Amino acid sequence: MLSTHSELLDKIRLGEDSFLELKEVRFAGSKIRGPSQNDLADELAAFANSAGGVLVLGVEDRSREVVGIALDKLDGVETLVYQACEQSISPPLAPIIERMTLPDATGEEQPVIRIEVARSLFVHLSPGGYMQRVGSSKRPIPPDQLARLFQQRSQSRLIRFDETPVPRATLADLDVALWQRFVPQRHHSTPEVVLDKLAIATRDEQEQWRPTVAGLLMASHEPQRFLPGAFIQAVSYRGTRVLPGSETAYQRDAQDITGPLDQQILGACAFVRKNMQVAAHKRAQGGREDQPQFDMLAVFEAVTNAVAHRDYSMGGTKIRLRLFDDRMELYSPGMLPNTMTPESLPYRQAARNEALTSLLARCPIGDDSLAVHRQYIMDKRGEGVPIILERSERLSGQPPVYQLCDDSELKLTIYGAPMEAEQ
Repeated sequence: MLSTHSELLDKIRLGEDSFLELKEVRFAGSKIRGPSQNDLADELAAFANSAGGVLVLGVEDRSREVVGIALDKLDGVETLVYQACEQSISPPLAPIIERMTLPDATGEEQPVIRIEVARSLFVHLSPGGYMQRVGSSKRPIPPDQLARLFQQRSQSRLIRFDETPVPRATLADLDVALWQRFVPQRHHSTPEVVLDKLAIATRDEQEQWRPTVAGLLMASHEPQRFLPGAFIQAVSYRGTRVLPGSETAYQRDAQDITGPLDQQILGACAFVRKNMQVAAHKRAQGGREDQPQFDMLAVFEAVTNAVAHRDYSMGGTKIRLRLFDDRMELYSPGMLPNTMTPESLPYRQAARNEALTSLLARCPIGDDSLAVHRQYIMDKRGEGVPIILERSERLSGQPPVYQLCDDSELKLTIYGAPMEAEQ
């Protein structure tokens, strides 16, 4: 929306409307005198509660003149915007914030900040109440309209997040070889139709084809370009705990594992295999037998579940894999879906990301050592958690533990087998 200089300049010349708000940023010394954090929150929430829009900071609204923002004050203005979105709006907003330049009346380029807010799936409360955009102004939403809006937005959220189009991403951001591996051999449809049927792409509100969240996660080499938390942060530590403030001193190895999700799963397994301990024991009949610290099939199932069922709508979060001398910890963002609890995991199934799990169920494992019990990465029969529990406890003598952290993250602890000296 108004993403190019020419589009934005043309719109500014016409003035504010339902989709454009202009604000000059005023300073008193180094402090921002206006707009206030609450004022920004009301404007941004009003866009989100309506059809979306763009707020440009650094343009005077009445004269429509580009006045700009001093370069050394851009950081402070952007911080104010973040604070308005996170502290003064409920639920918080995550708009696109872009620094750019626009020509002033003399033709000189001036720094401004462009903030793009999409139509939200939620109804947002800001300091002024529940606001909406009406023409060039924001106004409180009448009670009867607010009730209908809550109902409409609640119904629209039935569309799963992994099936939603990703703004700014285009079909060119999908790798043809990656998405074609999911296409049946015999088909006579156009690429767009095929991608739509696979939930890899869909049309947005402007009828533009966009990759879905699931499409970027499975058919892009760099999904984190558009989904910044879509990777696995893996760290191997010395000892059994990390003292506050000294984390790097205890690290044996660390890696950010990126790429399409199937490669992330294999990359995480390779990280565990490389960093776990292996003990050698003499066999009674002669020779030696290696005993790994962790059962790799259990690790594979644990990482697969983490990437398949995490909540990708939680911005700024990532899967965290932690290896210690006695255990492995795996943190997956999001609460358990559909009233599930850590205790019910071995007995029930619930998929947060239906499109994503469907694609993973079509994706070959690609590692012979892990593909001993099935051909494809995802299992839809609910065998993953039982495999994790049974095989891990058989190896270490301790059952793995699932627990919720702050109702926003699922933690799985798998205990390692005791590493005894060779007899």
